[in-house]
Amino acid sequence: MISSSIAAAHAVSREPVPAALLRIRDLVYETAGIFQSGTKLHLLQQRCERRMQALGVTSLREYHHCLTSLPIRKAELVSLLNEITIGETSFFRNRPQFEALRKVVLPRVKEAKAKLNLPVIRIWSAGCSTGEEPYTLAMALLEEAPVLFKGWSFEVHATDINERSVATAQIGVYGEYSLRNTEPYFLQKYFTGAGDKFTVTPELKSVVRFSRLNLFDDAEVSSMKAMDVIVCCNVLIYFDAASKTRVVQQFSRTLLSHGYLFLGHAESLYRTSSEFQLVHFPSVIAYIKGRSTSESQGAKRD
Repeated sequence: MISSSIAAAHAVSREPVPAALLRIRDLVYETAGIFQSGTKLHLLQQRCERRMQALGVTSLREYHHCLTSLPIRKAELVSLLNEITIGETSFFRNRPQFEALRKVVLPRVKEAKAKLNLPVIRIWSAGCSTGEEPYTLAMALLEEAPVLFKGWSFEVHATDINERSVATAQIGVYGEYSLRNTEPYFLQKYFTGAGDKFTVTPELKSVVRFSRLNLFDDAEVSSMKAMDVIVCCNVLIYFDAASKTRVVQQFSRTLLSHGYLFLGHAESLYRTSSEFQLVHFPSVIAYIKGRSTSESQGAKRD
């Protein structure tokens, strides 16, 4: 059980573990699949204390009651998850991934969709944080639209469990730090503004649909259907083996038979799923759903 592992970690450090904190820890895990080892319990307590201060609550026991029994429990759990799930991202964070998507994956996806007579491309940015990733994906689609996708429609569905991050993404205003990896060509074409305030253009914003979604909520994830590509970078690192397997199984059900899955550079599906085949691109890897990937030019099966 999770609580016993946390207690064991604190036993080694000889620090007392508040029982209410363990119950909150388990509630977060059961709700969102987010695994926090015993060494990270102090971070969870700090996040709880921020919310306790906002609510005027003086003890973890009272705060647990707010999360489980009071009428505000659902809203407060969302607020706590907002505190816990603060991500770091930027535009073009993984350029080799961007290039692999444009040069290999999108042409292969188009070929598969053309055979099905379905002239639409659907990409899901799962764990989109403040929007830099899905807007980068949208730029890839817009760049290919005049030739590769002439007469086609395309959409990027961007979701995150943090409602504050989703709200920021929907506004679409970014500073220089978020754009530090963006070439002048893309900056001039898809943004307006200068200095430390750049706004995505209406054209770019029109491609992306943002919403709050909990990857551990099967009902919510089941609404994401018929995807061609899923990009889920630096999200699975917060899950334990059981949670990770559950989410990846949902990804498999969401993707069409030709679908691709991109993860962060430090993540893999090793010992997690046999439903995907590993694909090698220059300086980056991806996964394709359930078949050999040797047909992709510039890619090879592991």
